[in-house]
Amino acid sequence: MKKLIVPILFLITGVLNAQDQYAKGMEKAMQLWTEQKTAEASNLFERIAMAESDNWLPYFYVSVVNTTASFGEKDEEKLTQQLEKAKEFIAIAKRISPDNPEILVQEAMINTAWIAFDGATYGMTLSGKNVKLYNEAMKIAPQNPRVLLSKAEWDMGSARYFGKDTTPYCNDIEKALELFATFKSDIPFYPVWGKERAEQVLKECKA
Repeated sequence: MKKLIVPILFLITGVLNAQDQYAKGMEKAMQLWTEQKTAEASNLFERIAMAESDNWLPYFYVSVVNTTASFGEKDEEKLTQQLEKAKEFIAIAKRISPDNPEILVQEAMINTAWIAFDGATYGMTLSGKNVKLYNEAMKIAPQNPRVLLSKAEWDMGSARYFGKDTTPYCNDIEKALELFATFKSDIPFYPVWGKERAEQVLKECKA
């Protein structure tokens, strides 16, 4: 019996150490991102992803970091590198975790970054893809506040482009804000952002 217990204890210790290393690495990467050290954060998330090949979250964060850094980027070569990396890593995340609403929203954000950079070139080809991605995410997770917020913002942008009233989508922003108060996940490092953005958009709605 003792011979069985010892290897089991070693196995448990190894698992706990690996989990501890993962948590420390993710916390450090998040801190770097908060400090706007985009390249360092991306590189660390990438290293974690290589070590956690069955975990979608570090791949997801490589994609998110590179996408958010692309908004406002004027250098097309740099923007292309960032968004190609974002696309590559979100594709891996999607293989690990299919039908994941957070991943679908992130795919749409990559498209939005391209459209924001050059709407004339990318708007026609990518807008329809975003509508499909947001509808799919809503079908999977209608109570996810990031899904509702992101779709509402996309719909508002489309309405503005076509000269239509954006007011109906303000109700969706308000609903998203309500959902942020109750939405929880037991998965460590699951995305939590969006509440502040929803508050800002809702304030603009009421202005």
